[in-house]
Amino acid sequence: MLLKPHPIYSHLHNSLVNPKINIQIKSISSLKVVWRKDQKLDFAIEKDKRYKVCARVVKEVLNEPGQVIPLRYLEKRRERLRLNVRVKTFIDQNPGLFDTYYDKIKPKSEPVLFLRVSDRLRNFLEEEKRIQLENEGFIVSKLCKLLMMAKDKVLSVDKLVHVKREFGFPNDFLVNLVPKYPHYFRLVGFPGEGKSFLELVEWNPDLAKSVIVQRAEEESRFTGIRVRPNFNYKLPPGFFLRKEMREWVRDWLELDYISPYVDASHLDQASPEMEKRTVGVFHELLSLSLFKRIPVPILGKFNEEYRFSNNFSSAFTRHSGIFYMSLKGGIKTAMLREAYKDSELIDRDPLLEIKDRFVGLLEKGWEDRAEQLKSKRKVMVKNMEMLELEEWDLDGQESNEQADRKDLQE
Repeated sequence: MLLKPHPIYSHLHNSLVNPKINIQIKSISSLKVVWRKDQKLDFAIEKDKRYKVCARVVKEVLNEPGQVIPLRYLEKRRERLRLNVRVKTFIDQNPGLFDTYYDKIKPKSEPVLFLRVSDRLRNFLEEEKRIQLENEGFIVSKLCKLLMMAKDKVLSVDKLVHVKREFGFPNDFLVNLVPKYPHYFRLVGFPGEGKSFLELVEWNPDLAKSVIVQRAEEESRFTGIRVRPNFNYKLPPGFFLRKEMREWVRDWLELDYISPYVDASHLDQASPEMEKRTVGVFHELLSLSLFKRIPVPILGKFNEEYRFSNNFSSAFTRHSGIFYMSLKGGIKTAMLREAYKDSELIDRDPLLEIKDRFVGLLEKGWEDRAEQLKSKRKVMVKNMEMLELEEWDLDGQESNEQADRKDLQE
């Protein structure tokens, strides 16, 4: 069976390197790559901005007792919610999310304006539960994979709760999902009451295959040629590397791929092999995420569990043919290049159906608002026309009266 080597793109080198050669690689710390803006990938983040703001506000209300909140209480949280308009304006701009009504905060207080979940939003929440239930096995496999990549196969519950939306985990996954799979998960401690952890109980070899390994296996079956697992490396148009860096990338790509699911405790943190493994972990984490992108500060929370170096974020610029690090919104976000075509996400997670339905809910509200504004403008124009007609009639009547008085005087 032939071994198909990883292709080295023409902008890196015009030949293939024999993977059997003992490669001498320069120190990783001495390699510098200048960050370069990618407007198309930045736009992928920008166009989701309005959806994410709405999702944050909805989450805030859903977390309130009874899922209701005085409008003035929510107004005080605008800065934390990164809401750049007043709450009343936000509600007017996004009809269909909430209903408003007056009620008393205290028995003897004056009634104030409250928000509650609308019927339209409740229907969406039911759809969300249905989609999560249909994809429960997929969600379980994601959670297993996160644990399987971690040192000691254990992750902090607090950290998992913090990243649940990045991977599409249900809000109640610790309460209603984890206990259903005792052969996979063990919860140690009590969430919210000090330190608690989620442990992997059973190793599933079928899940211990990264996206890159699966892709190589599929290509091998299709071509009949055994393909070496490796990263897809493609620099964006107009992006070039210095000769020294091109040679380093060429040689680094020819190192054996190290799966994020194998034990890497024997690898030196500063070695090229550890760099290969770390990039593999980043690639797998981004592949498991909903949008194939994760804020760098969130990845940094897992430094210890996934054995990242303190300067781990430099890998995203050093491997610009694999990743892009966006600075949009003042937050560093690691993105997987191969998952996007221009600004469109082509590698879509099944759980993105939830986002699609939420966006559909928002768009229906925006359409309703546009129709209401259009109707108001029509009424306003009609009123103006009537007013002008009345003024014309009055002017005409006044002219006639003046003419009559003149005739009498003559």
